[in-house]
Amino acid sequence: MKYNPHEYQTFATDFIETHPVSAILLDMGLGKSVITLSAVFELCLDRFEIRKVLVIAPLRVARNTWSAEINKWDHLKGLTYSVAIGTEAERRAALQKPASVYIINRENVSWLVESSGIPFDYDMVVIDELSSFKSHQSKRFKSLMKVRPFVKRVVGLTGTPSSNGLMDLWAEFRILDMGKRLGRFITHYRDEFFLPDKRNGQVIFSYKPKEGADEEIYRRISDITISMKSTDYLKMPECVINEVRVRLSGSERKIYDGLKKNLVLQIGGSEIDAGNAAALSNKLSQMANGAVYDADKNVINIHSRKLEALEDLIEASNGKPVLIAYWFKHDLERIKQQFAVRELQSSKDISDWNNGVIPVAVIHPASAGHGLNLQSGGSTLIWFGVTWSLELYQQTNGRLWRQGQKAETVVIHHILTENTVDEKIMKALRDKKQTQTALIEAVKAEIGGTVHDKQRMLK
Repeated sequence: MKYNPHEYQTFATDFIETHPVSAILLDMGLGKSVITLSAVFELCLDRFEIRKVLVIAPLRVARNTWSAEINKWDHLKGLTYSVAIGTEAERRAALQKPASVYIINRENVSWLVESSGIPFDYDMVVIDELSSFKSHQSKRFKSLMKVRPFVKRVVGLTGTPSSNGLMDLWAEFRILDMGKRLGRFITHYRDEFFLPDKRNGQVIFSYKPKEGADEEIYRRISDITISMKSTDYLKMPECVINEVRVRLSGSERKIYDGLKKNLVLQIGGSEIDAGNAAALSNKLSQMANGAVYDADKNVINIHSRKLEALEDLIEASNGKPVLIAYWFKHDLERIKQQFAVRELQSSKDISDWNNGVIPVAVIHPASAGHGLNLQSGGSTLIWFGVTWSLELYQQTNGRLWRQGQKAETVVIHHILTENTVDEKIMKALRDKKQTQTALIEAVKAEIGGTVHDKQRMLK
């Protein structure tokens, strides 16, 4: 795919290239990965300033996102990578494979530095979700600090670096600049910028910033930091569309393909029946989301891939309000089982959302009709399951992406299961096709022929 960067993306890439140490604070969905990879390509393959890059990321992001970004964009062709996750043997093999970019999950940083026996000879390190290094007492922080002096370039990526307050910033920037700006010791940083807050005698439980501390801290880190929280480089209003793809395992794929091929499926004694194109599309959509109703309306769980991706997106929001759009009732049930969410149904729910009381809310597109104002409560929408209805899709997006939105950027995520009907639905929505026509044509493509042909074969 051809990369046509926004002005802010070009600016951020240039910043990384010209700053050996950089903190890139971008809201999720604004393209942190492609911004960074564009700089890596330039530094590695055009300027020859670096030869080996280590990307540290959350597990599922390390497993899927970074490699997908490299494969996605035309201008990154030639940039080789190796994903070092899985068993110890698999990690070792991946780290010993010739490549320009090595990707590892943050949980294995200590193993890489302390136990692997593999030389830490990376001359550039990219930390995706810098906020995951906010604890100076964590093993991953201590391990990375041991090898930090040997790294020429470091990039820290995050949306909100201080979700729990300014105290978080010390460890994050200690990793980046080895203490040049905020000091080498947490005690010195704390004494300079904070006062004891909650305490019991001599035991201090928390600290509060001194007057003017925030301005001084920001001033000190400003030369290596750029923030797009206020989206200075985007026009108002800007809507950023993002697709987060998940993959089925072999056994999960077999279940999905079985229904797609035969229209009837047996799972653990339950029968799943799809007798026509519309029914098949509905069942495949359910399965792409992770569960499906059997003939008796019982919920049969298939996978949790989308729930895992949803967890990553909520974590990446760093406390910013998130609105989740679901389609099937079993989607809502499974989301409620895993996350503390509140469904927007009553006027009180909507009022609380707009007043910032609800951190994670869920809504059904049919409930997000004309005149429902949700823009005051947040600017991030996550589609857990996409809908064929172009009208409902646009209406739901319009609840946040509308006049009166306080944020300068609305980010709309779509969690899509690869090689399923999800991708057909998204294409139909992008192409603004008539819903029913797109549904029938897409299902025909999914099953490799007309539904009538398949039914005739089954007989």
